[in-house]
Amino acid sequence: MTSIKMKYNFLIALALTVSFFLNAQTPTTDNIKSVNEVVTADNVEWSWLNPLRGDKSPAAGKLWGDRTKNEPAGFLVKFKKGFSSPPHIHNITYRGVVIKGLLHNDDENAEKQWLPAGSYWQQPAGEAHITAADGEENMAFLDIQEGPYLVKPTSEAFDNGERPVNVDKTNLVWLNANDIQWVSEKSNVKTAFLWGSHEKNQLRATLLKLPAGFNGSIKNLSPNFRAVVISGEVTHQFIKKDTKNELQPGSYFGAQNGTTSKISTKKETVIYIRSNGKFEVK
Repeated sequence: MTSIKMKYNFLIALALTVSFFLNAQTPTTDNIKSVNEVVTADNVEWSWLNPLRGDKSPAAGKLWGDRTKNEPAGFLVKFKKGFSSPPHIHNITYRGVVIKGLLHNDDENAEKQWLPAGSYWQQPAGEAHITAADGEENMAFLDIQEGPYLVKPTSEAFDNGERPVNVDKTNLVWLNANDIQWVSEKSNVKTAFLWGSHEKNQLRATLLKLPAGFNGSIKNLSPNFRAVVISGEVTHQFIKKDTKNELQPGSYFGAQNGTTSKISTKKETVIYIRSNGKFEVK
């Protein structure tokens, strides 16, 4: 009887562990519908990323959502030159794109791999790592699909089945407009896929590279569309009579389903787009 009971308890524990890891996986949908909104880089609300460390912590700037709650959120993070965190883990997976400076995110014993602006990385929940910065100005955009975003000691490390990714900007694979059905061939826009699935209504993220002198539009065809300017500059307008906004790196705009954003550029510009479905670029 004791043997049977021990086996039963083991199976229960195994089931709970498997359930925990499955639940820890990043969600593939986002139930919070986006709305038409714009946050310019000079209007971002800033606070400390880790309030317990005060000014020893990087600064965090809100773009959408609330990283302290269990919901999707996008935010900016500023690091001082020479910053290096203690080894730690996060309770949730996050994905990041470097906007300014040089950032390193890896195991504490790994050689520094300084990622320049335009690079991408993914940090799985539970994976021990450090984050360091080496530019005069260092800023990144972070995207989370669940929260709250917490910093925890490495003694609580766990494996959720996901793996870390570090992609230098020179290793991104760009597709031309004539390779992509939802981008007009005449636009000369390029796309790099970052994460997610292109199955119906699944979360995905891409980088759009708009050429200098681009004058067109991006139409959202999904319940959820959020865009962050990574480099360059965008003039954005929802409709002809609406306000025009000059969006510098670190700026954000969201669009509700069916909304068309008028977009123009003076120089080559890269935009991070996170959507729960399709969009069209013309």
